[in-house]
Amino acid sequence: MRTCSLLLVAIAAAAVLAAAATPAATAKDDGLAGGWGAIPDVEDAHVQEIGAWAVAEHVKRANDGLRFGRVASGEEQVVSGMNYRLDIVAVNLAGQNATYNAVVYEQIWTNTRKLRSFDRAK
Repeated sequence: MRTCSLLLVAIAAAAVLAAAATPAATAKDDGLAGGWGAIPDVEDAHVQEIGAWAVAEHVKRANDGLRFGRVASGEEQVVSGMNYRLDIVAVNLAGQNATYNAVVYEQIWTNTRKLRSFDRAK
């Protein structure tokens, strides 16, 4: 009986150590899994394309004639897919630049993209 108890304790300890060493646990410690982190390269073509898509999707809803300029900065959050919080520079019908905050959800493997919010930056 004592041998069984010691064996169970050893297995439990090994499981705890293995769980602590997994990439998900390490990423969570770095603030990546589940938390928001800075997008390393906002000039990346995919990030810029998401920003352009967000403006186009907003224009479909608001019909305000905004034109995409560029993604100036942003954060990303790993979920079942990826959430993006983007600071987007866009041009209004009067030709003036303004910054907008957009939140976009993307799940590449299901070809899903949703505009969660799009507002003028304050």
